Amino acid sequence: MVTDTLGLLLAVTVTAAHLSDNALGIRLLDQAKNTWQSLSKTWVDKGFKNTVVEHGATLGVDVEVVSRSTGARGFHVVKRRWVVERTLGWLMFHRRLARDYETLPASSEAMIHIAMIDNTARRVTGEATPTWRDLQ
Repeated sequence: MVTDTLGLLLAVTVTAAHLSDNALGIRLLDQAKNTWQSLSKTWVDKGFKNTVVEHGATLGVDVEVVSRSTGARGFHVVKRRWVVERTLGWLMFHRRLARDYETLPASSEAMIHIAMIDNTARRVTGEATPTWRDLQ
């Protein structure tokens, strides 16, 4: 998943777990850059290696690997990582994304897009739509 600095979705890819972070990172960078030509900087976690950084350079995107500080123990906020984690939290308010109900990756991607549309609409209108947690 690629988000902007506000946590709004720019690109998403759902695949099987056996694919490497580098392969997915390259796919996401291509998808994001094709849609958002002004994309110039991204932050990724330590799972992404030099392949993604080099591919980003060929696209004109500065890919910065953000890692945890080695001296800190326990929980601490990792630079820019909280933006994606917050977006994942927003997505979990949607019942079909809280569990893996979809059989096809394309269906999961579509549900993520629908959830982000709902999230953006709630922000614009100021109205709260009921979530699966409100129905219990």
